[in-house]
Amino acid sequence: MLMENREFWRWSEEVFVDTTRDWRSANIISCGIDVGSVSSKAVVMLDGMLYAYSVVRTSINSSESAKKAFMPIEDITSLKITDCNFIVGTGYGRVNVTFANKTITEIACHGKGAHYAGGSTVRTILDMGGQDCKAIHIDSEGKVTNFLMNDKCAAGTGRGLEVLAELLEVPIEEIGPRSFDIDEEPEPVSNVCVVFARTEAYNLLKKGWSKNKVLAAYCRAIAERVCSLIKRIGVEPDFFVSGGISKNIGIVKRVERILGIEAVKSSVDAQIIGALGAAIFAKVLYERSKEQGV
Repeated sequence: MLMENREFWRWSEEVFVDTTRDWRSANIISCGIDVGSVSSKAVVMLDGMLYAYSVVRTSINSSESAKKAFMPIEDITSLKITDCNFIVGTGYGRVNVTFANKTITEIACHGKGAHYAGGSTVRTILDMGGQDCKAIHIDSEGKVTNFLMNDKCAAGTGRGLEVLAELLEVPIEEIGPRSFDIDEEPEPVSNVCVVFARTEAYNLLKKGWSKNKVLAAYCRAIAERVCSLIKRIGVEPDFFVSGGISKNIGIVKRVERILGIEAVKSSVDAQIIGALGAAIFAKVLYERSKEQGV
């Protein structure tokens, strides 16, 4: 019997549309496209209100990923990218969003997106993406006032968790819940570097550790690592977590424990915050262009 060839690393793709609204009646249709190293996101807003979004896997071709991100929305709504009044590209592959009217850094977009999703009291943002982690500080209008980035190592990122998921043969979306299915919290692993993670995980399993205990040790180590980044910028309430890893409760809850502060809960999917911020910028830029008669 052939064994099932499971892709434990694969995050799920998703699409959402507010079916109570009709894009054809909107005055301004703004769009944000966030091409990340792991996932690509598209967000459409109607007159400044969230209307639809999609999350797909980023392929080797960033330009194709940008187009692919919008396709699920088009399939459901018949809204075409050419129907949008203004489009802003952001993220790791933003320069390859060839149909965008403008590109803006993901740091600025996460600031605007978190301000919209979490409210005007949000000041500190932890963005845990596929390639890097960022600690961002914003003001009451969502403007970035300071930030720090860890982009030297894949540890604590989506890529790092993908490696761990494949290594332990645990679906990546189960890592968080399973990391709490343990008798007691273990000490964090000594090194969360992806290069050495394989060896250390193997050694812990050989010692008799369960997969869940290994996951707990890694989640705790990652949480401690990103918290050191946040503490360097200073944690000021309210605190918001964005990016794909925000869906990993094993890391988020441990971050909250270490910082002694609970992250703001939002009904908006934290994985689309960058694309959301881009769509917000798109509306502002479109209105500005009309005022200037462009």
